[in-house]
Amino acid sequence: MAFEPPQRLVRALGESVPDADAWVDKLPETAGQAVARRELTVERVQVPGGRSSLVVLVRRPDGTPAVLKLAPPRARPESERAALAHWDGRGAVQLLEPFVAEGVLLLERLHPDVSVRSLPEAKALLEAAGALRRLWVPPPEGPVFETVAERTGRQAAAMRGAPAQVAGLVDAALSAREELLAAPPELRLLHGTFRQSKVLAGERSPWLAVGPDPVVGECAFDLARLVRDRVEDLIATPSGAATTRRRIKRLAESLEVDQERLRGWTLFRAVESGVRALRVGRPKDAELLLEFAGWL
Repeated sequence: MAFEPPQRLVRALGESVPDADAWVDKLPETAGQAVARRELTVERVQVPGGRSSLVVLVRRPDGTPAVLKLAPPRARPESERAALAHWDGRGAVQLLEPFVAEGVLLLERLHPDVSVRSLPEAKALLEAAGALRRLWVPPPEGPVFETVAERTGRQAAAMRGAPAQVAGLVDAALSAREELLAAPPELRLLHGTFRQSKVLAGERSPWLAVGPDPVVGECAFDLARLVRDRVEDLIATPSGAATTRRRIKRLAESLEVDQERLRGWTLFRAVESGVRALRVGRPKDAELLLEFAGWL
């Protein structure tokens, strides 16, 4: 079978990974070798798929359905493996191999086309928040994962070169980050890139998280990305700003997170994403994100 990478993946990697072309060019060979080594039967490549990896639906030699995931080094597949191993299926997809070979992960098969995002908004937020809570466990000992301070430090450095028209929002986001890092309330293992589309229906549990970019820090950082889910819908409604404030309050209360810390991290993450969208030539996405950030 030809392992043709979905165009969504090719475009996204072209925006964010310096050597993406070389990795994509080798992808059919890498995927073929990974399949042959594990004696897997390929069903299909998941389309449109993700923005950082190739996902292939396969069956193991005994007929068990599984997922083969191939990611470039920039996507930190070893970090994902370590997080999934630490969670050991509690709230997240189960890792089926204890190691990563050439950026390859073999994972439990969930229902790839059924995410929490398919639910009505209120129900989706409730289910997503419940799934996220299960992931917030003490991290393993040692410097296994990047910290929130380290990750946002790199992001903050990139934000300082933003266009002058967004300087006010950037300054507010950077100030919020400094204040939040001064006294973090706890250290937990976080998903890192959690949103409704990262929670899929499963057999052994109704909803399980996939695709972490794990980081160690406070829970409010993880929850902040969920606050702006369906941002295009929020922007399209006259009550978008009020709805966002209610969402922050509701999520903070339901997950016992400080509301102001959640607001601060939501601001930082929205501005960071907006500035990055500007930098890679996605002005419409940037406009949505920065307007949303202005409400905070």
